[in-house]
Amino acid sequence: MPTEKYSIIIIPEGHRRTHRFQINRNWARLLVAVLVTAMLVVGGLVYHCVHIELDRAELQRLRTERRGYQQELRMVYGQLQALRKDMVVLANNDTKVRLMAKLTKPVDGVPVGVGGPIETNPSRELSAVQRQIDDIRQAIDLRRESLEELQGALNDQRSLFAARPSGKPAKGWVTSAFGVRRSPFSSGSKMHFGLDIAARTGTAVLAPADGVVKRVRTASDYGKMVVIDHGYGYQTLYAHNSKVFVKAGQRVKRGDKISAVGNTGRSTGPHLHYEVHLNGVPVNPRKFL
Repeated sequence: MPTEKYSIIIIPEGHRRTHRFQINRNWARLLVAVLVTAMLVVGGLVYHCVHIELDRAELQRLRTERRGYQQELRMVYGQLQALRKDMVVLANNDTKVRLMAKLTKPVDGVPVGVGGPIETNPSRELSAVQRQIDDIRQAIDLRRESLEELQGALNDQRSLFAARPSGKPAKGWVTSAFGVRRSPFSSGSKMHFGLDIAARTGTAVLAPADGVVKRVRTASDYGKMVVIDHGYGYQTLYAHNSKVFVKAGQRVKRGDKISAVGNTGRSTGPHLHYEVHLNGVPVNPRKFL
């Protein structure tokens, strides 16, 4: 059986001679297979080159983003370092204030400042920043607890200062001190539990501290008298008044006018008898003038 042949005719432009080639079927099939294979290979190469270019562009974009993230991370890390330094300063100031407030035991666990270059490993960078954030959060919690304690202590000291008698309750001069003295009404000696401040009748008597009027009454020995409870164990007594301007249960502030100097009760002349009691025990009022 004769082999099938295929003819390939090439016709050039113009009137030049045509060219004819004959090729049998097997060679034709091989040629087609080679052409198809070549086309597939070329197509695959083109596809691969396109993907390489796309991957290269994506890689460049990711590198640019990574540099941006690293720069932002460095900025955050620098800010965290500045915050840590501020926290150390606050911790030192906190210790000083606590010592001034007589809270001698500072808060423990204050983070120590650390530093160093940014890690090249992104996961380590994030871990380092997270540790910094956790440390600062812990330091903030410690400072908050310390501030609350300081605020409570300062409030107590403010209240104690407001309750502690301070200064003369009336203008005048001391004519009789606290302690054992010769009785002005007999020949013997007797304990004098306060100060006698001589002044003209009507001289204003002022509260030496904040408090609540505990008692207002007239006694045979003290005459018109006022007792103020200042809290924290402090009480003050004012005797021989000519007038009283407050009543029991009334709240008074330091400097409020509570009475006027007089000569009521057992007295040899116009004066204020002033007593200070601490936890129920009379103490020398001079310590509070």
